[in-house]
Amino acid sequence: MKNTTKQPAKSSFAAGRQRSYNEIIEFLDNNWGENTQDKDLNCVKKLDKMLGNISKKVNTVLVAGTNGKSLTIHFTAKLLKEEGLSVGSFSSPHIMTYNERLSINNEAISNKSFTDIANEVINAAESEDLKPNSFEILTMMSLIHFHNSKVDVALVEVSEGGVHNATNICDQKITAITRVTPDKTNTLEEEIKEMLGIVKKGSWVISADQSKINLQAMMEIVKEKGGEWAMPIRKLAPLAYPFEQLHGRCAALAERIAHIFVNNFITPDATVVSGSLLTKPKSQRGRPTLEAKRQSELNPRKTIEQFWKEEQCILHSRFQMLDKEKPSILLDNSNNLDAFQNLLLGIRLLHYQRPLKGLTLILGGNNPDIDLNEFLKLLRYFFKKTSGQIIVCPTTAQPGHEGGKSWDVEKITNDIKSMKIKARSSKNFKEAFEAAQKTVDDRHGLVVITGSTSIISEYWKHKGLKKIQ
Repeated sequence: MKNTTKQPAKSSFAAGRQRSYNEIIEFLDNNWGENTQDKDLNCVKKLDKMLGNISKKVNTVLVAGTNGKSLTIHFTAKLLKEEGLSVGSFSSPHIMTYNERLSINNEAISNKSFTDIANEVINAAESEDLKPNSFEILTMMSLIHFHNSKVDVALVEVSEGGVHNATNICDQKITAITRVTPDKTNTLEEEIKEMLGIVKKGSWVISADQSKINLQAMMEIVKEKGGEWAMPIRKLAPLAYPFEQLHGRCAALAERIAHIFVNNFITPDATVVSGSLLTKPKSQRGRPTLEAKRQSELNPRKTIEQFWKEEQCILHSRFQMLDKEKPSILLDNSNNLDAFQNLLLGIRLLHYQRPLKGLTLILGGNNPDIDLNEFLKLLRYFFKKTSGQIIVCPTTAQPGHEGGKSWDVEKITNDIKSMKIKARSSKNFKEAFEAAQKTVDDRHGLVVITGSTSIISEYWKHKGLKKIQ
């Protein structure tokens, strides 16, 4: 898509103190706990104003919900890129480096750009003695990066909650809600009210939640706020097996987001590539000419169904299969009941496709709000039908990762054993991984690493990787 937006003038804050990339990382690592009680977002609003109200200069789509946000953004970015648009994505959490959170057309921001923009935001905050937390800084950095790069649309993940999240400063065109499940601290009604608090007057709202009660509650809030309620997602996108069952609803939500954006917010002078997946070709009067028929046969129009069938469902740590490893490794950063349920379904689907000769879950959890009794019931039901074992290992708290301190390894192990599931504890990830490799067949076995983003990060560090490729 051709965009004629002028390059913005360089901010005066860019000329302040220049920290190195490593100094920026250290700063972010140390500031996640700052300003966490600012529920009215006064700090980030002031910072936004100082930086030229950058949140109002970018076409944004906010994606909220309990699970599936990053996947929805990933699929939406691919669809809109296919349409010829430039797409920015701000998602969380990162696995190895903060750069992963900010990308354009699924390419992560470079260290240099990351450093320059971070200095601009931090210097602006310090000039007025503001104390934004790291997520607020990263939110402002993403908006500046997308504006500077003249993206056509920015897909922004509401990492948790809604109305009190820093991303709520955006005047989004579309709000997407993946699905909503309650936690131990909030009721379902409170969760929905919090998430839908981001809806702005005139913006479109779509949800992939499957509960009629939830959808009714959402629709009432949207109407009250003056938003446009779109038909909820009913079908699954036809992804390849087993991803249709696992990610199909996120992909279908992505398709609806992309369709609404292309058909409602593309400017009249914008040039969308021919062969669009999301817009219908203009009808022609009369029968097509022989030449038109010939061209149609030589260059058949790609359908959205073909797009999904060809789509490679690869997003780091979201049911990521490393089948070239021996034994095969499955990485998934599930850390709540809904996500674990989806993961266990996926493992069963893999087993149906190709019987597993050995299955071991390395479980490194750190979510303090999970209902452990329900989690144990989930595991018991799964292992009644699927043979395997669990190795529980501690996690190391990492800045910017969800969750708190590591679960009590010995207690969790004993709780799992009480459910008649084969389990053992380990002192660290290295010990757990080496033990797991010995329990399954090299060619047809499966080691699943799950429980948190931190345990996924520990796997890559164990492999010697410093950043996600």
